[in-house]
Amino acid sequence: MTLVAAAYTISLRYTRTTDRELYFSTTAVCITEVIKLFLSFGLLAKETGSLGRFKASLSENVLGSPKELMKLSVPSLVYAVQNNMAFLALSNLDAAVYQVTYQLKIPCTALCTVLMLNRTLSKLQWISVFMLCGGVTLVQWKPAQATKVMVEQNPLLGFGAIAIAVLCSGFAGVYFEKVLKSSDTSLWVRNIQMYLSGIIVTLIGAYLSEGAEIQEKGFFYGYTYYVWFVIFLASVGGLYTSIVVKYTDNIMKGFSAAAAIVLSTIASVILFGLQITLTFALGTLLVCVSIYLYGLPRQDTTSIQQGETASKERTIGV
Repeated sequence: MTLVAAAYTISLRYTRTTDRELYFSTTAVCITEVIKLFLSFGLLAKETGSLGRFKASLSENVLGSPKELMKLSVPSLVYAVQNNMAFLALSNLDAAVYQVTYQLKIPCTALCTVLMLNRTLSKLQWISVFMLCGGVTLVQWKPAQATKVMVEQNPLLGFGAIAIAVLCSGFAGVYFEKVLKSSDTSLWVRNIQMYLSGIIVTLIGAYLSEGAEIQEKGFFYGYTYYVWFVIFLASVGGLYTSIVVKYTDNIMKGFSAAAAIVLSTIASVILFGLQITLTFALGTLLVCVSIYLYGLPRQDTTSIQQGETASKERTIGV
């Protein structure tokens, strides 16, 4: 997960800042959804174990459930906006700055979790949320500059794109979790439902925003091996995130995010000539520490309270 996240960020940044003809980011997002759909088909087939059960599952949960498809169209639309904002952000911000700032998705997700799933956060988690916001503020206070990038950039536009992306990430992630836990439907079935809607949404979005240019230059205009590599990483990363959410604990996810920040920073220094400032270094450190603290397991107070009660009863008995 760490290598995938870091490689995706660096590769996407590279394809958006080189002097070759830029490809259409909207078509890349659409193709990513198509690849994730076919990968989900394969994983569902492996899960069901036979062609008959695979067809029955698709017939029951996809073709026979239009309401479920409509339900999953909500995160599809939100994720489409998020993915397009990632392209816009990495066209205007260094990969390391993006990777650190994008961790604002944690407090956004936390807020959505409290509001939509009626969960509570511990005091340590709230402290880590404010610490993370402080770290991102330091990073953005005097953004690190990349000396090897010659294209014109707009850091303010990049930060605005990240702000929209983290809001989308927080809402869509919690919404999808709520849908997953509302029934026993397979994760891969849910992914298929979401990606089917995603293909339609992103295809409409591509032609609404860049339709004239796409018709003139072609759907795959500007595509190189690097662009296909970015699409592949985005596809694998999207599926891998689902697996991580289901099978990995919060501490591992926190370490992965922190490691991705470090790898992205090292790569940015080497590839783009990133000049690390003191505020960037301090902000990045705060963000990494806050991610770790947020993922720490809560203390189980039940056993402590039971122990204290038993101790008081023994004292009274004496």
